[in-house]
Amino acid sequence: MQALRKSKIKKGDTVVVIAGRDRGKTGKVLSVDLGAGQVTVEKLNIIKRHTKPNQKVKQGGILEREAPLNISKVMFFCPVTQKPTRVGIRSLGDGRRTRFSKKSNEPIE
Repeated sequence: MQALRKSKIKKGDTVVVIAGRDRGKTGKVLSVDLGAGQVTVEKLNIIKRHTKPNQKVKQGGILEREAPLNISKVMFFCPVTQKPTRVGIRSLGDGRRTRFSKKSNEPIE
């Protein structure tokens, strides 16, 4: 099994897709899978799933849902500069660590 990696992208962050068919689009991160190195972004990388009716899905047919993207294909979207940016980690005086935007040098909540 592959060791878990650390990620600077967290659930709830706004990200920009930098590669693939959805390049340039922004969305909110719904989930992060560190083991596989993938993120699921709201309303991006939509796939069509052909599903039979069952107990969970009463109505069968072709359902659309988000598929995971590789974490290397997304960048954090800085709310201050309105541009994609890299994320850094800074240690505070009391020992806590916080993320910050490399472009604007502002902390990320």
